[in-house]
Formats: sequence, structure tokens, C-alpha cells
Amino acid sequence: MPEGLPAILVSNRQRRLRLERDDLQQFACRALVQVLTVPGADLPDEIGVVLVSDRRICELHHDFMRLSTPTDVITFQHGEIVISVDTAERQAAEHGTSLAGELKLYLLHGLLHLRGYDDRAPGARRTMMAVQTRLFAALTRKYQPRQGRGDGLIAGQKASLTKWQ
Repeated sequence: MPEGLPAILVSNRQRRLRLERDDLQQFACRALVQVLTVPGADLPDEIGVVLVSDRRICELHHDFMRLSTPTDVITFQHGEIVISVDTAERQAAEHGTSLAGELKLYLLHGLLHLRGYDDRAPGARRTMMAVQTRLFAALTRKYQPRQGRGDGLIAGQKASLTKWQ
């Protein structure tokens, strides 16, 4: 990483699927640079991206949010982004996208949360999704409108975002 940027490290803590961690690591570094181009909160000095199973993300979702369901990504403001590979796999199949693309989208989404973007209120969600769509397009260069309903990229949200190879 260039000097002055937070350190970012991707770790695979699930065993069911073999993933291209190096590809995700490279994307994480590029995404970090892009996220710093938009206004927002300061980022932590170190960021960890942890890929886990639905079982593990359910435990975290329950422990920290009192919800006993899987979710796609949970972001902790101290600098940890936890991503469910199982949820990403389901969403990729549902929307005809790649697992790698879905994981990259969730990683970018988590970085935007660290930057202070919020998706709980409708207005804030629209703002976050617009920034996310623009940055993801710049990062992937394989941007096309998604076919179908456009929901489910980030669990339960309506947004016509992206389709990638």
C-alpha cells in the first residue's frame, strides 16, 4: 500500500469454498484508494476483511445486533469487515453474477460503512448506493445494469446496481 494509507488485509476463515484471496486482496487495496476519494469519516489505521461462513456471521449478527439470521456483511467501526461467503454465493446465483464480484461488492460496501456511509434510512441508503455503484463501476470496468428486480445485493435492499463477469 502507498505510504499514509491504512493497511488492509483479507483473510479467508471459511473452508467450504476455495477462493482467490490474492485477487480479493488486490481489489481491497484498489477499493481503499477509491473510497478515500469520497467525503467521509477517517478510516482506522488497519482494516481487516474476514471471509466467513453463514454459521459464523449468524453468530456475530446475533451477538452484536440481536438478529439470528445470516447477512451479507457486518462492519465494525474499529476496522473489521466480516463477509459471508455463503450469502455471497447465494446472491451471485440468484442474480447471475460471479461469486468474486459479489464478494468485491460486499468489501466495497463495508469500506463505505467505515467511511461513515449508512444504509438504514432511505435517503442515506440512496446516497450510499449511488456512491457504491459509481466506485464499483470504476473498480471493475465491467459495469452493466443488473437484470431483474435489482434487490438482494446487500440483503433486502432495492437497488439496481451491477452485473459483472
